[in-house]
Amino acid sequence: QGGRAQADRVLTAQDWLHKWETGAAAFHKEHGHPLLEKYLDTLLSGRSGLRIFFPLCGKAVDMKRLADLGHSIVGVDISEQALKEFFADQGLPYCEEPVPGIAGAKKLQSTSGNICLYCCSIYDLSSAIVGKFDGVWDRGALVAVNPCDRPRYASLMISLMEKNSSYLLVTVLYDPNKHKGPPFYVPESEVESLFG
Repeated sequence: QGGRAQADRVLTAQDWLHKWETGAAAFHKEHGHPLLEKYLDTLLSGRSGLRIFFPLCGKAVDMKRLADLGHSIVGVDISEQALKEFFADQGLPYCEEPVPGIAGAKKLQSTSGNICLYCCSIYDLSSAIVGKFDGVWDRGALVAVNPCDRPRYASLMISLMEKNSSYLLVTVLYDPNKHKGPPFYVPESEVESLFG
């Protein structure tokens, strides 16, 4: 019953773009996420040179941190502003190109090649376009998608995972009757039913 209060909440792409444009992206962390630090070994499990996916990445500084550790980073966000700010904030040169197969989408890739950010709806992506991943850092993604889209989101994520991939998921616990979200409340039971 916890999620009922929020089940019908829908945010449009415009709503999210507005958050970035107005500086209301309070979910952005200027410093690396403490939970990623804490569980980094779990995500990497001693492996190097992994492909790591950041769904709804915004301008997460952790992308640079993991790239500096030798991993290949792919992110997706609908906000071109956020993606460009990431490269500017990190002082990274990048080039921009269209994405074959997705109308209006752009791919922003660091000149060094190890960070590739897609500007489009996450639902436009597929393993045919971005390949598969050894690790996923899902902080603020599952809890941000519209509650009605969670099954679609989870099945997409599962389709992007290699056999031995690790999925780090951050959710938030609170009384969904008191906050309308996002971030939305996703109980553990739902995480289990979504990802099995």
